[in-house]
Amino acid sequence: MLKTVMTPAPAFRSIAFALLGCIALAGCQSRGPDLVLDAPDGPAKRMVTQGAAKKIIAQNLTSCANTNPKMNLRVAGVGEITATDGTVITVPANTALQRKEGPLSYDLYNECNKVLPANAAAVSTDKVPVIEIDSDGEVVTGFIVADNYYELYVNGKLVSVDNTPYTPFNSAIVKFKVKRPYTMAFLLVDWDEQLGLGVEAMARLNETWYLGDGGLIAKFSDGTVTDSSWKAQTFMVGPLDSPSDVVEKGNVHFYDKLGRTYPHVKRPVCRENCYMVHYAYPKNWQSKTFNDTNWPRAYEYTDEEIGVTTLTAYTRYPEFFEGARWIWSSNLVYDNVVIARKVVR
Repeated sequence: MLKTVMTPAPAFRSIAFALLGCIALAGCQSRGPDLVLDAPDGPAKRMVTQGAAKKIIAQNLTSCANTNPKMNLRVAGVGEITATDGTVITVPANTALQRKEGPLSYDLYNECNKVLPANAAAVSTDKVPVIEIDSDGEVVTGFIVADNYYELYVNGKLVSVDNTPYTPFNSAIVKFKVKRPYTMAFLLVDWDEQLGLGVEAMARLNETWYLGDGGLIAKFSDGTVTDSSWKAQTFMVGPLDSPSDVVEKGNVHFYDKLGRTYPHVKRPVCRENCYMVHYAYPKNWQSKTFNDTNWPRAYEYTDEEIGVTTLTAYTRYPEFFEGARWIWSSNLVYDNVVIARKVVR
């Protein structure tokens, strides 16, 4: 039988090609012309450093009005270190807080600022400023706890910068106005006191060379919560006895033999001579068009694994985090800088 072949109209051809492209990218996150993804990048540039960084900011990045000596106040300094390829790297990260960019976080709980509501019923979100992404969008309210520091971008716009980069541990409220689908991207930093070496002091354990761990938990009024549906990529790993402890396979970094959580981690013996492996941030990682399909998924962790069972900034307000999970990359201890992303449909 003779078949009649009809040439698709230009508009139809465009839609068909877009759909085929989406199918070709397993796990494509786009939906509609407003969320067309960029072409996926290849593996990030790997850089290696050894030893401590030179301090370029020795004092705390922020001030603390509370002078209570019992408060767990640590100095969030900043350093620079030169990698073996000559790249100068800011450690623990080049942050918006240091650059004085974006709106500072609005406190849910903050000992430094003496914002200490007794419970969720005592918290009001009425005065939280709304950051506008879309004028005809819906207002989304979120509650955030990060260990230690976060920056939140929505569709590439910076909407909240953690005002307390290290300790005492704080929690924050954010509001933004946006249309679905939209993309959230968090830059997350586990701060350190031995800059360039990824370690800190832990007074309660009488430990001056402690491998810290990170974490993020957040819940938003549109039903979005942190969980393993997010993507999470790491950009600084260490401290390491040898940079060969980290092996890349595409966009996934492998170092399972080091252990993932306490108490199962292998402690390095290199001390001041330890290595760190760094990865360059991809271009436009904050953007809604950035293609994270090849990134690993986020891992979920329990309160006990994160070590927050007595963290007042979090435990005092269980209603605000119900249903959300603590997330990080695959390694809670060795990964110090992580970017987490989520497309909200």
